[in-house]
Amino acid sequence: MRGLLMIGAAALLTGCVGTPSVNGTMGAPSFASLQQMCSAEPVDYGNDAQGVYATLFDAYVANRRGKLSKDQYCAFQATIAQRYASQGMSADPQVRNQWVAFFTDQRAKALSWRAAVDPTLRSG
Repeated sequence: MRGLLMIGAAALLTGCVGTPSVNGTMGAPSFASLQQMCSAEPVDYGNDAQGVYATLFDAYVANRRGKLSKDQYCAFQATIAQRYASQGMSADPQVRNQWVAFFTDQRAKALSWRAAVDPTLRSG
């Protein structure tokens, strides 16, 4: 019985730590809302939308909990949008790979910011 309780608790915790839908969920803003915090014009990230949303959401959590200022958050968001426009939409595989490498670094940065303020992402 205790084993089932532990599995249920782990499943619940995993659901809480996961990234919400780009449309937002209870307690989480939508992708469009996150973008509108910094710019009136949302960016269409195409097939990369979920990954970009997850990254911006993690940075948003860090912003809401005092790790990043709004200016830092918006600069982070603008940098991703600019690189996506110049590399992410490219049909050239080499240029697209540059976007992927850049974005992977940004994803890691956002996760580290969130982990610094969100105990559900820290080990131990």
